Amino acid sequence: MTDLDSVYAERRSRFLKPVAARLEHLILDYLGDTPHIDRVSARAKSVERFVAKSRKLNDDGKKKYNDPLNQIQDQVAARIVVFYPCDVEKVEDVVVNYFRPIESKPHIPDSEDKFGYEGKHFILFIPDDVKPLSDVTDNDPKFFELQIKTLFQHAWSEASHDVAYKPTSGELTTGQKRRVAFAAAQAWGGDMIFNDLVEELTSKIDGPVG
Repeated sequence: MTDLDSVYAERRSRFLKPVAARLEHLILDYLGDTPHIDRVSARAKSVERFVAKSRKLNDDGKKKYNDPLNQIQDQVAARIVVFYPCDVEKVEDVVVNYFRPIESKPHIPDSEDKFGYEGKHFILFIPDDVKPLSDVTDNDPKFFELQIKTLFQHAWSEASHDVAYKPTSGELTTGQKRRVAFAAAQAWGGDMIFNDLVEELTSKIDGPVG
C-alpha cells in the first residue's frame, strides 16, 4: 500500500464514511414528503477508486491531480434519484435552501444531436452537524458532490459506466459505441414521454372543472 493509499484509507474510515452515512439521513430528512423520490444514497469513495482517479491524466499526458487529497471533490458523494425530469427542479430548490452550494451545473451532451450522460451536479459544503464529533482535522474535505438524476438517467449511467468506461476486453468498437449511444437516446426518450404524460395528467387534475 502506498502512502496515498494509507492516508486516504485512514481518512475514509475516520471521516468520510461517518459523514456519508449522516448526509444520507440528513438529505432524506430535508426532502421530507417531497413526491417522486425513488432513492437517496451517499457513499465514501473507495480506496481503489480514489487511487485510480488520482492517477488520471489530461489529454496532454500530464497528471490531472497534483494534490489529489485536496483536489478530488467527490470523496464523499450523494445521489438523489427522482421519477421524472420535472421533479429535478423541485429537489434542486430543496438542496439550495438547506445547503451552501459552491458549484452547480447540468451535465448534458455538448451537441443537440448527441445523447449521453445527463444529470444535475452540485459541489456543496459539508454541514458541520454531519461531521464526526472528534478527530476532525483541517486537512479533511470541506465539500461533497451531490447528483440529481431521473430513473432513466440513473439506469443508463450505471449500465454505460460499467460497459463503456470499464470494458474488460479493450476499446469498444464503433458498432458497440453506437449501441451505447442508441440506449442513451432511448433513455432520453423515455424520460420525455413519461414527463409529458405526468404533466398532462396533473394539468387535468388541477385544471378548471366543467
